[in-house]
Amino acid sequence: MRTTVVAVVMVIFCVMMADADVKPQRDFNLQRFAGKWYRVGLAYDSASFVPFRDKLKASMGIVTALPNGDVNLTMWDATPLGCQVMVYNYEKTNVPGQFTYFSTRHNMVKDITVMDTNYTEYAVVLKHKVFNREYTQVALYGRTQTVRNEVINKFKAFALSQGFSRGSILTPPPAGKVEEYTHIYTYTIYTHTHTHTHTQIAQWGVN
Repeated sequence: MRTTVVAVVMVIFCVMMADADVKPQRDFNLQRFAGKWYRVGLAYDSASFVPFRDKLKASMGIVTALPNGDVNLTMWDATPLGCQVMVYNYEKTNVPGQFTYFSTRHNMVKDITVMDTNYTEYAVVLKHKVFNREYTQVALYGRTQTVRNEVINKFKAFALSQGFSRGSILTPPPAGKVEEYTHIYTYTIYTHTHTHTHTQIAQWGVN
């Protein structure tokens, strides 16, 4: 019985220590962070995601800073059925660089932490800081679709330090230039409490 209690205490202590080690970018500046980003790296160890690893492409996002300190993230992903557009609403916390949002996929509130960024070139973002294979992700964002090897190595080292396996750390190829076209796309808005999904026809160019 004593052994079991000690084991439980150790697990709780390790989780607390892991959480304490997660600190956002020092003096995080949301206005400088806003704008266009490309997701050029992803660490995700969920078993359900394994079949899709080799299909992953770099995706584009626009970060919009809201007057109340919240953030809207609009992401564009190319799929065989067209361009999927997702809008996430991240709510600010008392810690600059840390946000929360409601995951409809897992029916829970998750945290988002901007771990490291120089604002003009790259950003490393951690989702769900208490490691869980189904929930936790580390993403590398670049202002362009290519970043320096030094930045990629930094991203990989951080992901490994968080418990990700090497096979789960991906640097997908660029999505390529998408010329202006008319397409049917799925537009999904994720807020803190609910989701809206719309299908529309639109014409745009993404590069």
